Amino acid sequence: MLQEEESWGGVKDGNYNMKKIRVAGLGPGNPDYILPAVRKAAEDSDIIIGGRRNIESIKELLEGKEIKYIDSRLAELAEYMKQNRMKKITVIVSGDPGFYSMLNYLENVFGREELEVIPGISSVQYMFARLGMHWYDAFVSSLHGKEFNFTEKLNDYNKMGLLTDSKFTPQRIAGELFKNKQNDVKIFVGENLSYENEKIWEFFPENLYDFDYKFGINVVVLVK
Repeated sequence: MLQEEESWGGVKDGNYNMKKIRVAGLGPGNPDYILPAVRKAAEDSDIIIGGRRNIESIKELLEGKEIKYIDSRLAELAEYMKQNRMKKITVIVSGDPGFYSMLNYLENVFGREELEVIPGISSVQYMFARLGMHWYDAFVSSLHGKEFNFTEKLNDYNKMGLLTDSKFTPQRIAGELFKNKQNDVKIFVGENLSYENEKIWEFFPENLYDFDYKFGINVVVLVK
């Protein structure tokens, strides 16, 4: 498939010049951290696709746009996108598209040559910045809907950044560390990052595993 250089970017398919699908990262949450290139992509779009919370965060940019929400019916959404390839489509995701987002699914459906990715600031990147720490040597991963032996990974890394979910909470992470006698590991919990009610907590495993508190949306950083 041949590619053409355009202001939006297109791919030539038969007699039709289809628009590339843009995948743009909104950053950690606060609109102040949305990059100008992402704002421009949203403003230039005919169709905006995203989660309800992400759509709401940039609603001032979306006047006159066609809006589609991401839900569990991904196959239907992909078919809708295929039928509208002559229009300018932007898919907006939280954080950075390359870090545990819908980008992987879109690559599998459309192929990388049909996508244009616009980066954003990931919540893990933001968290390390708030801690004043470099993170080029950290292991980063997500616990969304999966489990892996992060306690064993700490044998190979001095720092770890983790996206949590409602099942793998900071307390559960602390419990795993406590059970494995890794009690000297510092646990930083970044809650509601980038928003006015942001709070960054610091614990050791023994102080956190039975802490009676329900954290808001959060990122965990472990430091040996």
